[in-house]
Amino acid sequence: MLSLTQNILLAVLVMALAMSFMVLINRRWPANERYAKEDLIGWQLNILATTHAVILGFMLYTEWTNFSAVKLNAELEASALRNEFRLAEGLPQPARAQLEDQARAYAAAVVKDDWPLMSRGQTPELSHAINRSMWKTLMSVRQGSAAEMTALDHALSELSTLTQCRRTRLLQADSRLPGIFWWVLMVGGILTVSSVAMFGSRNPRLHAFQVFSLTLLITLAMLAIADLDRPFSGSVHIDDTPFQRARDNMNEAG
Repeated sequence: MLSLTQNILLAVLVMALAMSFMVLINRRWPANERYAKEDLIGWQLNILATTHAVILGFMLYTEWTNFSAVKLNAELEASALRNEFRLAEGLPQPARAQLEDQARAYAAAVVKDDWPLMSRGQTPELSHAINRSMWKTLMSVRQGSAAEMTALDHALSELSTLTQCRRTRLLQADSRLPGIFWWVLMVGGILTVSSVAMFGSRNPRLHAFQVFSLTLLITLAMLAIADLDRPFSGSVHIDDTPFQRARDNMNEAG
């Protein structure tokens, strides 16, 4: 999504537009005249602002919940990969060596290929190919001791978890807030800010502060929603730290 600099510039632009609209309204329609005719619309403005605040808060909470779920899923995937590498020690050769190499390759592929592609909105394929080869390696083990068969059973379970987490990660990377919700947020924000600017105040400084603070709050909330909606790109994103740690741990193990 947008970088931190782009977010700041967009917020400044929106603030400038809102304050300019307020100045234009005050020049064309003096506050004294508005108050003389529109004193009874205060309760309507309260309802409008409250409705938009509820919608905005709900959207922000939902996006943060989803963002946290994406981060947890990445941690679970990296944990399953580390467990897969450890369980390879209990497998017979040559499956042991193959699975260890594949686990290292998977971690490297996620760091070097998956994350950069997901940040650009593309679907990675290299880790899928490695994941498929890991399944072939485990399914090729036919005979062994009881301990080896136990290790194989646990390795298959961890690989199933790894595969499921990867699929979930790709779905989360492609998931977006539906356009209708963005329309609701934007139209609600425009109506709320414009209503505050039009309703006015007998104190120009107080009116300017009201418009400024409300516009700033709504803009920051919507920018936060936009950033959280794309969990693998933008100024706020999920990084590949869990897989970097997994890769380092496996390389240290030899």
